[in-house]
Amino acid sequence: MTRGGKTKDRSEPERRCIVTGETGPKSGLVRFVVGPDDMVYPDVAGKLPGRGIYVSATRTVLEKAIARRMFSKGAKRQVGVPDGLLDIVEAALLKRIQDTLAMARKAGRAVTGYEKVKTALYGEKIRVLLQACDASERGKGKLSTPEGGKWIGFLTADELGQAFARDRVIHAAVSAGTLAERIVEEAARLQGIRHDGGKPAAEKDIGNA
Repeated sequence: MTRGGKTKDRSEPERRCIVTGETGPKSGLVRFVVGPDDMVYPDVAGKLPGRGIYVSATRTVLEKAIARRMFSKGAKRQVGVPDGLLDIVEAALLKRIQDTLAMARKAGRAVTGYEKVKTALYGEKIRVLLQACDASERGKGKLSTPEGGKWIGFLTADELGQAFARDRVIHAAVSAGTLAERIVEEAARLQGIRHDGGKPAAEKDIGNA
């Protein structure tokens, strides 16, 4: 069990957060590495070489890691933190979601547009329904997440549009599969970093139907 009393999920590797001291699945943390210049850099894909330093994917915890200089403790030596690290992490996580959505689109696993999404929701096994946070609530309310699926509603129409090579996207749906699961995981991390970060309340939305 973790220090918080939660039962460990042994389906994936776990790491310990340098701030809270709690262990948890890597998918719920952000990995950092120290570069040759002794500066800390986020490794949201978890592929960069070097010893990983892990921080829970929440804005409050990451702010504490920066303010209390805990990256040096995690690295076991003095390291620097780049200006605007929170923004750097947020941008990296957003790009990871957008890249994954683009992959799903190219693989024929994602559709956009009200009519196409509506048809997919009734005719396919959809895992994720995404709707722009700055779109009409009335329009979004006409679509429902299928049972067992996830709804993501904190990305803007511009942010979704970039993933689908369009100016703006209001509705999108992703079929069940590995890419859909990755989108759900990355959205949870991005939501944690954006939480209480000056974003509109609607941007905190991610959940079940």
